[in-house]
Amino acid sequence: MRVTRRTVLKGSLLGVAGILGTGPTVSQSSKQGPTSAERERLAHLAADFMDFYESPGLSVAIGSRGEPVYVEAFGFADKESQEALTTQHRFRIASVTKPITSAGVLLLMEAGKLRLGDHIFGPNSILGEEYKTPPWRQEIEAITVDHLLTHTAGGWGNTHDDPMFMNKRMHHRELINWTIDNIALITEPGKQYSYSNFGYCLLGRVIEMLSERKYDQYTIDAVLAPCGITDMQIAGNTLAEKAAKEVKYYSQVPGMDPYDLNVARMDSHGGYIATPMDLLRFFVNIDGFSSTQLLSRDTLKIMTTPSQASPGYARGLLVNKFNNWWHTGSLPGTVTIAVRTHTEFCWAAFTNTRSKFEDMIDALDLAELRYLPPYSPDMNPIEKAYSKLKAFLRKIAERTVTGLLNALEAGAEIFKPGECGNYFTACGYDTD
Repeated sequence: MRVTRRTVLKGSLLGVAGILGTGPTVSQSSKQGPTSAERERLAHLAADFMDFYESPGLSVAIGSRGEPVYVEAFGFADKESQEALTTQHRFRIASVTKPITSAGVLLLMEAGKLRLGDHIFGPNSILGEEYKTPPWRQEIEAITVDHLLTHTAGGWGNTHDDPMFMNKRMHHRELINWTIDNIALITEPGKQYSYSNFGYCLLGRVIEMLSERKYDQYTIDAVLAPCGITDMQIAGNTLAEKAAKEVKYYSQVPGMDPYDLNVARMDSHGGYIATPMDLLRFFVNIDGFSSTQLLSRDTLKIMTTPSQASPGYARGLLVNKFNNWWHTGSLPGTVTIAVRTHTEFCWAAFTNTRSKFEDMIDALDLAELRYLPPYSPDMNPIEKAYSKLKAFLRKIAERTVTGLLNALEAGAEIFKPGECGNYFTACGYDTD
Protein backbone atom coordinates (compact mmCIF):
# COMPACT_ATOMS: atom_id res chain seq x y z
CA MET A 1 0.00 0.00 0.00
CA ARG A 2 1.35 3.41 -0.94
CA VAL A 3 1.71 5.65 2.12
CA THR A 4 0.27 9.13 1.64
CA ARG A 5 -0.72 11.92 3.95
CA ARG A 6 -4.30 10.75 3.65
CA THR A 7 -3.48 7.18 4.70
CA VAL A 8 -1.48 8.50 7.63
CA LEU A 9 -4.42 10.74 8.61
CA LYS A 10 -6.88 7.84 8.42
CA GLY A 11 -4.52 5.74 10.51
CA SER A 12 -4.20 8.47 13.10
CA LEU A 13 -7.98 8.58 13.47
CA LEU A 14 -7.81 4.99 14.65
CA GLY A 15 -6.39 6.47 17.82
CA VAL A 16 -9.85 7.74 18.64
CA ALA A 17 -10.88 4.18 19.38
CA GLY A 18 -8.00 3.62 21.74
CA ILE A 19 -8.50 6.95 23.45
CA LEU A 20 -12.15 6.34 24.20
CA GLY A 21 -11.83 2.67 25.01
CA THR A 22 -14.06 1.87 22.03
CA GLY A 23 -11.78 -0.27 19.93
CA PRO A 24 -11.64 -4.06 19.96
CA THR A 25 -11.65 -4.13 23.78
CA VAL A 26 -14.85 -2.11 24.13
CA SER A 27 -16.58 -4.94 25.99
CA GLN A 28 -14.04 -4.48 28.78
CA SER A 29 -14.27 -0.68 28.86
CA SER A 30 -16.41 1.64 30.97
CA LYS A 31 -18.70 4.46 29.95
CA GLN A 32 -16.22 7.02 31.26
CA GLY A 33 -15.35 9.76 28.78
CA PRO A 34 -11.89 10.91 27.74
CA THR A 35 -9.54 12.76 30.07
CA SER A 36 -8.46 16.33 29.38
CA ALA A 37 -5.25 15.09 27.79
CA GLU A 38 -7.22 12.70 25.58
CA ARG A 39 -9.60 15.50 24.60
CA GLU A 40 -6.61 17.56 23.54
CA ARG A 41 -5.37 14.73 21.36
CA LEU A 42 -8.81 14.34 19.81
CA ALA A 43 -8.87 18.07 19.05
CA HIS A 44 -5.53 17.72 17.24
CA LEU A 45 -6.89 14.82 15.19
CA ALA A 46 -9.97 16.86 14.27
CA ALA A 47 -7.77 19.82 13.28
CA ASP A 48 -5.68 17.55 11.03
CA PHE A 49 -8.82 16.22 9.38
CA MET A 50 -10.32 19.67 8.80
CA ASP A 51 -7.02 21.05 7.54
CA PHE A 52 -6.47 18.32 4.97
CA TYR A 53 -10.07 18.12 3.73
CA GLU A 54 -10.55 21.90 3.98
CA SER A 55 -13.62 21.48 6.14
CA PRO A 56 -14.84 24.59 7.97
CA GLY A 57 -16.43 22.48 10.70
CA LEU A 58 -16.58 18.98 12.14
CA SER A 59 -19.13 17.77 14.72
CA VAL A 60 -18.87 14.39 16.44
CA ALA A 61 -20.94 12.37 18.94
CA ILE A 62 -19.64 9.04 20.27
CA GLY A 63 -21.46 6.63 22.56
CA SER A 64 -20.59 3.40 24.32
CA ARG A 65 -23.12 0.94 25.78
CA GLY A 66 -25.98 3.29 25.07
CA GLU A 67 -24.46 6.37 26.74
CA PRO A 68 -22.70 9.37 25.14
CA VAL A 69 -19.02 9.51 26.10
CA TYR A 70 -17.77 12.25 23.80
CA VAL A 71 -19.74 15.04 22.08
CA GLU A 72 -17.74 17.86 20.53
CA ALA A 73 -17.69 20.38 17.69
CA PHE A 74 -14.71 21.99 15.98
CA GLY A 75 -14.26 24.91 13.61
CA PHE A 76 -16.93 27.15 12.18
CA ALA A 77 -20.63 26.94 11.43
CA ASP A 78 -20.17 30.02 9.22
CA LYS A 79 -16.72 31.07 8.03
CA GLU A 80 -17.70 34.55 6.92
CA SER A 81 -19.28 35.58 10.22
CA GLN A 82 -16.75 33.49 12.23
CA GLU A 83 -19.65 31.79 14.03
CA ALA A 84 -18.11 28.98 16.06
CA LEU A 85 -19.56 25.52 15.53
CA THR A 86 -21.31 24.04 18.58
CA THR A 87 -22.77 20.65 19.32
CA GLN A 88 -26.24 22.18 18.92
CA HIS A 89 -25.67 23.15 15.27
CA ARG A 90 -27.65 21.12 12.76
CA PHE A 91 -26.45 19.75 9.43
CA ARG A 92 -28.11 18.34 6.34
CA ILE A 93 -27.63 14.63 6.97
CA ALA A 94 -28.31 13.59 3.35
CA SER A 95 -28.72 9.81 2.98
CA VAL A 96 -28.39 9.16 6.70
CA THR A 97 -32.10 9.97 6.46
CA LYS A 98 -32.71 6.55 4.86
CA PRO A 99 -32.48 4.48 8.07
CA ILE A 100 -35.13 6.78 9.57
CA THR A 101 -37.40 6.20 6.58
CA SER A 102 -36.81 2.46 6.78
CA ALA A 103 -37.68 2.43 10.47
CA GLY A 104 -40.87 4.36 9.69
CA VAL A 105 -41.91 1.82 7.05
CA LEU A 106 -41.16 -1.11 9.36
CA LEU A 107 -43.22 0.46 12.15
CA LEU A 108 -46.15 0.55 9.72
CA MET A 109 -45.50 -3.12 9.05
CA GLU A 110 -45.57 -3.86 12.78
CA ALA A 111 -48.88 -1.97 12.98
CA GLY A 112 -50.33 -4.22 10.28
CA LYS A 113 -50.71 -1.43 7.72
CA LEU A 114 -48.41 -3.00 5.11
CA ARG A 115 -46.49 -6.11 4.19
CA LEU A 116 -43.05 -6.09 2.61
CA GLY A 117 -44.49 -7.90 -0.40
CA ASP A 118 -47.15 -5.26 -1.06
CA HIS A 119 -46.92 -3.69 -4.51
CA ILE A 120 -46.33 0.02 -5.04
CA PHE A 121 -48.03 0.55 -8.41
CA GLY A 122 -50.88 -1.10 -10.26
CA PRO A 123 -54.22 -2.63 -9.21
CA ASN A 124 -54.69 -3.20 -5.47
CA SER A 125 -51.37 -1.52 -4.69
CA ILE A 126 -50.40 1.17 -2.21
CA LEU A 127 -49.98 4.04 -4.68
CA GLY A 128 -51.95 2.63 -7.61
CA GLU A 129 -54.85 5.02 -7.23
CA GLU A 130 -52.54 8.02 -6.97
CA TYR A 131 -50.13 7.17 -9.79
CA LYS A 132 -51.54 5.35 -12.80
CA THR A 133 -49.23 2.98 -14.64
CA PRO A 134 -48.64 4.04 -18.27
CA PRO A 135 -49.28 1.23 -20.80
CA TRP A 136 -45.60 1.29 -21.77
CA ARG A 137 -44.38 0.88 -18.16
CA GLN A 138 -46.24 -2.22 -16.96
CA GLU A 139 -43.00 -3.65 -15.53
CA ILE A 140 -43.14 -1.22 -12.59
CA GLU A 141 -46.22 -3.00 -11.24
CA ALA A 142 -43.91 -5.78 -9.98
CA ILE A 143 -42.12 -3.41 -7.58
CA THR A 144 -42.78 -4.11 -3.88
CA VAL A 145 -42.11 -2.26 -0.65
CA ASP A 146 -39.18 -4.58 0.01
CA HIS A 147 -37.64 -3.84 -3.39
CA LEU A 148 -37.59 -0.15 -2.50
CA LEU A 149 -36.13 -0.77 0.96
CA THR A 150 -33.31 -2.92 -0.46
CA HIS A 151 -32.61 -0.83 -3.60
CA THR A 152 -33.63 -3.71 -5.85
CA ALA A 153 -36.52 -2.07 -7.74
CA GLY A 154 -34.66 -2.57 -11.03
CA GLY A 155 -33.65 0.99 -11.87
CA TRP A 156 -33.83 4.70 -11.06
CA GLY A 157 -30.31 4.51 -9.63
CA ASN A 158 -28.01 7.17 -8.23
CA THR A 159 -26.33 7.89 -11.57
CA HIS A 160 -26.15 10.83 -13.96
CA ASP A 161 -29.91 10.54 -14.54
CA ASP A 162 -30.98 10.20 -10.89
CA PRO A 163 -34.56 11.54 -10.95
CA MET A 164 -34.11 13.24 -7.58
CA PHE A 165 -31.56 15.64 -9.05
CA MET A 166 -33.59 16.43 -12.17
CA ASN A 167 -36.56 18.74 -12.76
CA LYS A 168 -35.81 20.69 -9.60
CA ARG A 169 -39.00 22.75 -9.80
CA MET A 170 -41.32 19.73 -9.77
CA HIS A 171 -43.04 18.64 -6.56
CA HIS A 172 -43.31 14.97 -5.59
CA ARG A 173 -46.39 14.11 -7.61
CA GLU A 174 -45.09 15.76 -10.78
CA LEU A 175 -41.66 14.16 -10.43
CA ILE A 176 -43.02 10.66 -9.81
CA ASN A 177 -45.37 10.84 -12.79
CA TRP A 178 -42.58 12.20 -14.98
CA THR A 179 -40.17 9.48 -13.86
CA ILE A 180 -42.49 6.51 -14.42
CA ASP A 181 -43.42 7.98 -17.82
CA ASN A 182 -39.87 8.67 -19.00
CA ILE A 183 -37.30 6.46 -17.25
CA ALA A 184 -37.63 2.72 -17.77
CA LEU A 185 -36.39 0.05 -15.40
CA ILE A 186 -33.10 -1.60 -16.34
CA THR A 187 -33.65 -5.03 -14.80
CA GLU A 188 -36.50 -7.10 -13.39
CA PRO A 189 -37.37 -6.00 -9.83
CA GLY A 190 -35.64 -8.03 -7.15
CA LYS A 191 -32.76 -9.24 -9.31
CA GLN A 192 -30.11 -6.53 -9.00
CA TYR A 193 -28.98 -3.94 -6.44
CA SER A 194 -28.92 -0.34 -7.63
CA TYR A 195 -28.79 2.35 -4.95
CA SER A 196 -31.88 4.48 -5.52
CA ASN A 197 -32.72 7.83 -3.97
CA PHE A 198 -35.94 7.82 -5.98
CA GLY A 199 -36.92 4.50 -4.41
CA TYR A 200 -36.76 6.07 -0.95
CA CYS A 201 -38.71 9.06 -2.25
CA LEU A 202 -41.46 6.56 -3.14
CA LEU A 203 -41.24 5.10 0.38
CA GLY A 204 -41.94 8.56 1.73
CA ARG A 205 -45.15 8.62 -0.30
CA VAL A 206 -46.00 5.12 0.98
CA ILE A 207 -45.65 6.43 4.53
CA GLU A 208 -47.90 9.39 3.71
CA MET A 209 -50.55 7.23 2.09
CA LEU A 210 -50.76 4.69 4.92
CA SER A 211 -50.30 7.04 7.87
CA GLU A 212 -52.47 9.79 6.36
CA ARG A 213 -49.86 12.30 7.48
CA LYS A 214 -46.99 14.20 5.91
CA TYR A 215 -43.72 12.26 5.87
CA ASP A 216 -41.97 14.49 8.39
CA GLN A 217 -44.97 14.64 10.72
CA TYR A 218 -45.18 10.85 10.84
CA THR A 219 -41.45 10.18 11.26
CA ILE A 220 -41.04 12.90 13.89
CA ASP A 221 -43.85 11.42 15.99
CA ALA A 222 -43.39 7.69 15.32
CA VAL A 223 -39.62 7.37 14.87
CA LEU A 224 -37.76 10.34 16.32
CA ALA A 225 -39.79 11.31 19.40
CA PRO A 226 -39.62 7.78 20.93
CA CYS A 227 -35.82 8.07 20.62
CA GLY A 228 -35.79 11.35 22.53
CA ILE A 229 -35.10 13.44 19.43
CA THR A 230 -36.96 16.76 19.43
CA ASP A 231 -35.15 19.14 17.08
CA MET A 232 -34.92 17.53 13.64
CA GLN A 233 -36.70 18.93 10.61
CA ILE A 234 -36.66 18.84 6.81
CA ALA A 235 -34.12 21.27 5.37
CA GLY A 236 -34.78 24.30 3.25
CA ASN A 237 -33.26 24.73 -0.18
CA THR A 238 -31.65 28.18 -0.21
CA LEU A 239 -29.34 30.09 2.10
CA ALA A 240 -32.28 32.36 2.95
CA GLU A 241 -34.19 29.27 4.12
CA LYS A 242 -31.43 28.18 6.51
CA ALA A 243 -33.02 27.03 9.77
CA ALA A 244 -32.13 28.23 13.25
CA LYS A 245 -28.82 26.73 14.43
CA GLU A 246 -28.16 25.26 10.99
CA VAL A 247 -24.63 25.47 9.58
CA LYS A 248 -23.68 27.16 6.36
CA TYR A 249 -22.56 24.78 3.59
CA TYR A 250 -19.49 25.16 1.40
CA SER A 251 -18.68 23.56 -1.94
CA GLN A 252 -15.18 22.68 -3.09
CA VAL A 253 -16.22 21.62 -6.59
CA PRO A 254 -17.18 24.14 -9.29
CA GLY A 255 -20.78 23.79 -10.38
CA MET A 256 -21.84 22.02 -7.17
CA ASP A 257 -23.79 24.73 -5.33
CA PRO A 258 -25.19 23.52 -1.97
CA TYR A 259 -28.00 26.04 -2.33
CA ASP A 260 -29.06 25.02 -5.83
CA LEU A 261 -30.71 21.78 -4.71
CA ASN A 262 -34.31 20.84 -3.95
CA VAL A 263 -33.41 19.36 -0.57
CA ALA A 264 -36.96 19.71 0.78
CA ARG A 265 -38.16 17.36 -1.99
CA MET A 266 -35.52 14.86 -0.88
CA ASP A 267 -37.38 14.51 2.44
CA SER A 268 -37.50 10.71 2.80
CA HIS A 269 -34.19 9.92 1.10
CA GLY A 270 -32.00 12.79 2.21
CA GLY A 271 -33.90 15.79 3.53
CA TYR A 272 -33.45 15.94 7.30
CA ILE A 273 -31.21 18.28 9.28
CA ALA A 274 -29.90 17.06 12.64
CA THR A 275 -27.02 17.10 15.08
CA PRO A 276 -24.68 14.11 15.46
CA MET A 277 -26.18 13.62 18.92
CA ASP A 278 -29.62 13.19 17.31
CA LEU A 279 -28.32 10.36 15.13
CA LEU A 280 -26.49 8.83 18.08
CA ARG A 281 -29.82 8.70 19.94
CA PHE A 282 -31.52 7.12 16.93
CA PHE A 283 -28.85 4.44 16.43
CA VAL A 284 -28.79 3.59 20.14
CA ASN A 285 -32.52 2.88 19.81
CA ILE A 286 -31.99 0.44 16.96
CA ASP A 287 -28.72 -1.10 18.16
CA GLY A 288 -30.36 -4.28 19.47
CA PHE A 289 -28.58 -4.17 22.82
CA SER A 290 -30.89 -2.49 25.32
CA SER A 291 -34.30 -3.78 26.38
CA THR A 292 -36.03 -0.62 25.12
CA GLN A 293 -35.79 -0.53 21.34
CA LEU A 294 -37.76 1.31 18.68
CA LEU A 295 -38.44 -1.90 16.76
CA SER A 296 -39.15 -5.44 17.91
CA ARG A 297 -36.26 -7.88 17.80
CA ASP A 298 -37.81 -9.70 14.83
CA THR A 299 -38.34 -6.45 12.91
CA LEU A 300 -34.79 -5.29 13.67
CA LYS A 301 -33.56 -8.60 12.26
CA ILE A 302 -35.44 -7.82 9.05
CA MET A 303 -34.01 -4.30 8.94
CA THR A 304 -30.42 -5.54 9.25
CA THR A 305 -30.56 -8.63 7.02
CA PRO A 306 -29.18 -8.00 3.50
CA SER A 307 -31.00 -9.02 0.36
CA GLN A 308 -29.72 -11.76 -1.92
CA ALA A 309 -28.87 -9.10 -4.48
CA SER A 310 -26.40 -7.30 -2.19
CA PRO A 311 -24.64 -8.73 0.88
CA GLY A 312 -23.61 -5.24 1.97
CA TYR A 313 -27.00 -3.50 2.13
CA ALA A 314 -30.03 -4.48 4.19
CA ARG A 315 -33.13 -2.28 4.56
CA GLY A 316 -31.95 1.27 5.01
CA LEU A 317 -28.60 0.22 6.48
CA LEU A 318 -25.22 -0.84 5.21
CA VAL A 319 -24.11 -4.03 6.97
CA ASN A 320 -21.10 -6.33 7.13
CA LYS A 321 -20.05 -9.75 8.34
CA PHE A 322 -19.07 -8.43 11.77
CA ASN A 323 -22.71 -7.51 12.52
CA ASN A 324 -22.08 -3.78 12.30
CA TRP A 325 -24.46 -1.42 10.52
CA TRP A 326 -24.24 2.18 9.40
CA HIS A 327 -25.11 4.71 6.71
CA THR A 328 -23.27 7.54 5.03
CA GLY A 329 -24.58 10.71 3.44
CA SER A 330 -23.19 13.07 0.84
CA LEU A 331 -24.49 16.20 -0.86
CA PRO A 332 -22.73 19.28 -2.17
CA GLY A 333 -21.71 21.02 1.04
CA THR A 334 -22.01 18.14 3.49
CA VAL A 335 -20.67 14.67 4.32
CA THR A 336 -22.18 12.59 7.13
CA ILE A 337 -21.93 9.19 8.73
CA ALA A 338 -23.67 7.30 11.55
CA VAL A 339 -22.43 3.92 12.80
CA ARG A 340 -23.43 1.11 15.16
CA THR A 341 -20.87 -1.64 15.87
CA HIS A 342 -21.26 -5.08 17.39
CA THR A 343 -19.15 -3.88 20.35
CA GLU A 344 -21.95 -1.60 21.67
CA PHE A 345 -20.28 1.42 20.13
CA CYS A 346 -22.34 4.04 18.23
CA TRP A 347 -21.20 7.32 16.76
CA ALA A 348 -21.95 10.02 14.20
CA ALA A 349 -19.83 12.68 12.52
CA PHE A 350 -20.90 15.54 10.21
CA THR A 351 -19.06 18.19 8.16
CA ASN A 352 -20.32 21.30 6.37
CA THR A 353 -18.42 20.73 3.15
CA ARG A 354 -17.87 17.92 0.66
CA SER A 355 -14.21 17.62 -0.19
CA LYS A 356 -12.71 17.47 -3.64
CA PHE A 357 -11.03 14.28 -2.37
CA GLU A 358 -13.32 11.29 -2.91
CA ASP A 359 -12.09 9.45 0.20
CA MET A 360 -13.43 12.02 2.66
CA ILE A 361 -16.18 9.69 3.93
CA ASP A 362 -13.62 6.91 4.48
CA ALA A 363 -11.44 9.27 6.51
CA LEU A 364 -14.46 10.46 8.48
CA ASP A 365 -15.17 6.83 9.33
CA LEU A 366 -12.65 6.74 12.21
CA ALA A 367 -10.33 4.52 10.16
CA GLU A 368 -13.26 2.23 9.29
CA LEU A 369 -13.66 0.79 12.78
CA ARG A 370 -16.55 -1.34 11.60
CA TYR A 371 -14.03 -3.82 10.18
CA LEU A 372 -12.32 -4.51 13.50
CA PRO A 373 -12.97 -8.06 14.71
CA PRO A 374 -13.85 -8.92 18.33
CA TYR A 375 -10.85 -8.71 20.64
CA SER A 376 -9.02 -11.81 21.76
CA PRO A 377 -5.35 -12.19 22.88
CA ASP A 378 -5.09 -15.01 20.37
CA MET A 379 -6.47 -12.79 17.60
CA ASN A 380 -4.16 -9.81 18.13
CA PRO A 381 -1.45 -9.24 15.51
CA ILE A 382 0.68 -7.30 18.01
CA GLU A 383 0.65 -10.25 20.41
CA LYS A 384 1.76 -12.56 17.62
CA ALA A 385 4.68 -10.30 16.70
CA TYR A 386 5.60 -9.80 20.36
CA SER A 387 5.72 -13.56 20.92
CA LYS A 388 8.30 -13.92 18.16
CA LEU A 389 10.35 -11.03 19.56
CA LYS A 390 10.33 -12.56 23.08
CA ALA A 391 11.53 -15.88 21.71
CA PHE A 392 14.35 -14.07 19.87
CA LEU A 393 15.43 -12.23 23.04
CA ARG A 394 15.35 -15.38 25.16
CA LYS A 395 17.62 -17.11 22.66
CA ILE A 396 20.18 -14.29 22.76
CA ALA A 397 19.95 -14.12 26.60
CA GLU A 398 21.59 -10.72 26.99
CA ARG A 399 22.21 -9.61 30.59
CA THR A 400 23.31 -5.98 30.15
CA VAL A 401 21.29 -2.90 29.20
CA THR A 402 23.55 -2.12 26.26
CA GLY A 403 23.40 -5.67 25.04
CA LEU A 404 19.61 -5.74 25.34
CA LEU A 405 19.23 -2.51 23.37
CA ASN A 406 21.49 -3.90 20.64
CA ALA A 407 19.41 -7.09 20.62
CA LEU A 408 16.19 -5.11 20.23
CA GLU A 409 17.68 -3.25 17.29
CA ALA A 410 18.70 -6.53 15.70
CA GLY A 411 15.27 -7.97 16.50
CA ALA A 412 13.61 -5.43 14.27
CA GLU A 413 15.26 -7.14 11.30
CA ILE A 414 13.53 -10.47 11.94
CA PHE A 415 10.15 -9.09 10.83
CA LYS A 416 9.50 -8.93 7.09
CA PRO A 417 6.66 -6.79 5.63
CA GLY A 418 4.88 -9.82 4.22
CA GLU A 419 5.06 -11.62 7.54
CA CYS A 420 3.54 -8.64 9.39
CA GLY A 421 0.72 -8.54 6.85
CA ASN A 422 0.09 -12.22 7.51
CA TYR A 423 -0.33 -11.51 11.23
CA PHE A 424 -3.19 -9.14 10.46
CA THR A 425 -4.78 -11.52 7.96
CA ALA A 426 -4.57 -14.43 10.39
CA CYS A 427 -6.34 -12.37 13.04
CA GLY A 428 -9.27 -11.60 10.76
CA TYR A 429 -8.48 -7.99 9.93
CA ASP A 430 -9.54 -6.53 6.60
CA THR A 431 -6.16 -5.62 5.08
CA ASP A 432 -7.59 -3.72 2.11
